[in-house]
Amino acid sequence: MSSPGEYYLSLPPIIRAYGTACLAVTTVCSLQLLHPAYIALIYEDVFYRLQVWRLFTSFFFLGKFSINFGIRLLMIARYGVQLEQATFDRRTADFLWMMIFGGLTLLVLSAIPFLWNPFLGISLVFMLLYVWSREFPNAQINMYGLVTFKAFYLPWTMLALDVIFGSPILPDLLGIIAGHLYYFLTVLHPLSTGRTYLKTPRWVYPFTLLPSVNSRAAAQPEQQPGTGTAFRGRSYRLSD
Repeated sequence: MSSPGEYYLSLPPIIRAYGTACLAVTTVCSLQLLHPAYIALIYEDVFYRLQVWRLFTSFFFLGKFSINFGIRLLMIARYGVQLEQATFDRRTADFLWMMIFGGLTLLVLSAIPFLWNPFLGISLVFMLLYVWSREFPNAQINMYGLVTFKAFYLPWTMLALDVIFGSPILPDLLGIIAGHLYYFLTVLHPLSTGRTYLKTPRWVYPFTLLPSVNSRAAAQPEQQPGTGTAFRGRSYRLSD
């Protein structure tokens, strides 16, 4: 059995970096070393006070330490890791672009007054969950040992649980919208028309060549631009 340190180092680079940032920011806020209001997405402060860091920091706060925080972190560790290791194997740039596209989509959605949300971390995690559920729709999910269902329904099940327990559902809905938009543009639309409009930009690739990102994939070269950088998803039937 590997140690916690070995497990951490075995995680794929993008998810490892994102999960670490979420844990660090949430810890700092929970210890009251930083007030969440200073990292919240407030467009007035972004544009009129030039506090541009809010466009980024709002993605790293998952709420104060609680059961819900633990569940979101586990979602990153399970579904995000499986996406990066399996679906996006040797395509780190494509996975990074998916995260960037999701973040940009959420920022645009939050600019709509009735969809505004000060913290987009949960929404980004929910986007990962949604894309995972479309990539592995027939995987069996056992919910608390009480019921088993196909992974395709997992995002909607989590949404229903938030409704039952009185948690805000707007972050979940924003994540589902962003995830479906990405999946539609990279999988469903290309499958039906043969045209791909959303490809990984060339400027994303240098970020995957950083030592901290590239060391883990040294034995498995990253796919280079020009060799098919669109997300090459799959289509499934829900029936076995």
